Amino acid sequence: MSADQADVDAIVSSLELELIDRNLYRGHPPYWENVRLFGGLVAAQAVAAAYGTIEDIHIHSIHSYFLRPGDPEIPVIYDVDRIRDGRSFATRRVVARQRGEAIFNLSASFHKVEDGYDHSIEMPDVLGPDEAPTAADFGLTERDYLPRNWQLNGIPVQMRHLAGPDIAPGTTERQSWFRINGSVPDDPITQRALLTYLSDFSLLGTAVRVHEPGFENIMAASLDHAIWFHREFCADEWLLYSTTSPSASGARGFNLGHFFTADGELVASTAQEGLMRIRR
Repeated sequence: MSADQADVDAIVSSLELELIDRNLYRGHPPYWENVRLFGGLVAAQAVAAAYGTIEDIHIHSIHSYFLRPGDPEIPVIYDVDRIRDGRSFATRRVVARQRGEAIFNLSASFHKVEDGYDHSIEMPDVLGPDEAPTAADFGLTERDYLPRNWQLNGIPVQMRHLAGPDIAPGTTERQSWFRINGSVPDDPITQRALLTYLSDFSLLGTAVRVHEPGFENIMAASLDHAIWFHREFCADEWLLYSTTSPSASGARGFNLGHFFTADGELVASTAQEGLMRIRR
């Protein structure tokens, strides 16, 4: 097994939460988490916890808040509130806690599959994943694209930033190809949790890079995060993450994103506001 596949397997295993009691789950981070938990991981595990109380119906949207930094040295407890079970929709609230304090709060809505009208925006006209520059083309390694101090070995996520890592200040849009860097189960629960994991990469950076080439002069943190799932997808196949930052003010940056398959189908949309405090 390659190091990359071992890391991918670790991500998938981290989504298999331990059932402590009815509506109560324990999650463990993959072995590389360091300094503080990656927000996308906590959100993905919260999605998995919500799914633990659901049968035969799938998540269509989440709205969440990052409340405190997560400690990678201890497990996270996920407390699920079964708010509503209807004929077509179900609603869950998930609170993630460490040391008795909430670090993350998520509301999730589930909807049974129905037929209806269908339309979507077009994918931006960009280079495909096979033509897009690799990290090596910019004199970097794949690990340089990952959060600082995140891990030392392996890469569970593969990225190809179409404009490179240092977009010129003033650019409010960014496009990057993403995929889980190995084979994963094709069940909808795992796929949605993994896209939740991917969705926290690069989004806040869109607002930051309007003003700065990197994060050196900025104290940054995700504050809230929302996802709408539109269509089925495979997280281990290339997805274009097209992001834009409509506004930044009051030390906060607002960002929107859309995930497209390589053949141009819109599969999910995201929104996030993050802290962008200038270091003094």
